[in-house]
Amino acid sequence: MYLILVGGGNVGMQLAKKLIGRGHEVLLMEKDSKQAHRLGTVLGEETIFVGDGCEIATQKEAGFNRADAVVAVTGEDEDNLVVCQMAKVVWNVQRVLARVNDPTHEAIFKKIGVDQTVSATSLIFSLLDQQITMDEFIPIGALAKGNIEIVETVLSGRSPAVGLRLRELSLPPQTNIIYILRNEQGMLVGGDTQFMEGDTILALVPSDKADALRDMLAAKH
Repeated sequence: MYLILVGGGNVGMQLAKKLIGRGHEVLLMEKDSKQAHRLGTVLGEETIFVGDGCEIATQKEAGFNRADAVVAVTGEDEDNLVVCQMAKVVWNVQRVLARVNDPTHEAIFKKIGVDQTVSATSLIFSLLDQQITMDEFIPIGALAKGNIEIVETVLSGRSPAVGLRLRELSLPPQTNIIYILRNEQGMLVGGDTQFMEGDTILALVPSDKADALRDMLAAKH
């Protein structure tokens, strides 16, 4: 699939890394040349397109006409709206997704025909890929100026946490497992909550402790 992502912030970068890792052809558009250069050192220069994703000439050069999906993930809802509307109306892109920063704008996006409105990297990725790999940590966002990460993972049957209760886990300092999605039902987590295979775990963890949490929850190889 040829996927065009518009917006080279943290959401766009993380999403691009995931999609490239799955073998998709990805083009990440970023209008700030300095940020585009930084992205090129991480993702490869061939993946980065410097230009304003809201401009029709730029979209033509980027190949909107052959894109299987366009995902607008800038930090500005107005820009995301323009990108999505043009992708649908001008280029007839079949799959158009948008990051919505202000939930009150969702109705506007849906009115113009945007297929899905989402607000996190992992949700966009799951809409495109339709699954989250077992034990794979997916960054959703950051708090406290990036010092706290919000991460999501799905427990496989080989995870050391399966069968244990929350109180039995020695979590890294300042780490909180706050939510579980089990059999399509959400549940808050308490000390007696027991983890099961297939649980989707949502956690808050200091950035420098993310690897320790991954080692605790992921399958041992």
